[in-house]
Amino acid sequence: MELTRRGQLALDAVVTLLYLFLLAPIVIVVIAAFNSGEYLRFPPEGFSLRWFRALATSDTFIDAFLFSLQLAVIVTILSTVIGTAAALYIVRHAGWTRTPLQLLMISPLPVPAILTGIALLIFFYTTDIIRSSFTHLVIGHTLVCLPYVFLTVSTVLVGFDRTLEEAARSLGAGPITTFFRITLPILKSGILSGAVFAFIISFDEFPISLLLSGVGNTPLPVQLFDYLRFSFDPTAAAVSTVTIVMTVIVVLVTERLVGLESLYTRGRS
Repeated sequence: MELTRRGQLALDAVVTLLYLFLLAPIVIVVIAAFNSGEYLRFPPEGFSLRWFRALATSDTFIDAFLFSLQLAVIVTILSTVIGTAAALYIVRHAGWTRTPLQLLMISPLPVPAILTGIALLIFFYTTDIIRSSFTHLVIGHTLVCLPYVFLTVSTVLVGFDRTLEEAARSLGAGPITTFFRITLPILKSGILSGAVFAFIISFDEFPISLLLSGVGNTPLPVQLFDYLRFSFDPTAAAVSTVTIVMTVIVVLVTERLVGLESLYTRGRS
């Protein structure tokens, strides 16, 4: 019993240290955003909101933020629709091609984003089929976001009780009615979770954005990178803090809608 208690305490200590290690950079950035000094440093010289005011009056950062928001929304919609449709087909109808198709859908995950960006850059400029840099960004971001939607929806589908659909069909419901009244509500937790992942990843995506962005199409991470090359004041920390707050809000809204544990519960049922 004593050994078990000591083992539990040791595990708790390791987990606590791991959380501290992961959260420390975020806490440091947030604290540095309120620095009253002229340069980005930690610990801060004093407390001030001057860099948030500077951010609010910066047309460059505001335009980049709005552009990243627009891009992330479009990518989220595309990734959610395509990823959900792919999960439904592969899990239910793929047959012997299921495993190869699953590997194909999740293949962008193990590949570094910089390599994916280089491959897309070479493809777009070699084929010259699509010349819009915004379209390049949409395709690139959707490619790296698709696996997350596919995996979350597939997890729910694995534990899906198909007798509910059969009962609806036996009562006279057609395929479309069954899908929207039975299938889609049950898949809601996986779809929303995947959409949240897609939105956050697209908004924060840097390597692909750096390689595929064009003049007038600069996402926020690229704009922040360019800013830090020539200036090192706490405005960069203020931008990061706003992004962190937005991400937390998105996660809290998702928790309010479906619950963070619902996907896990559905997957094990």
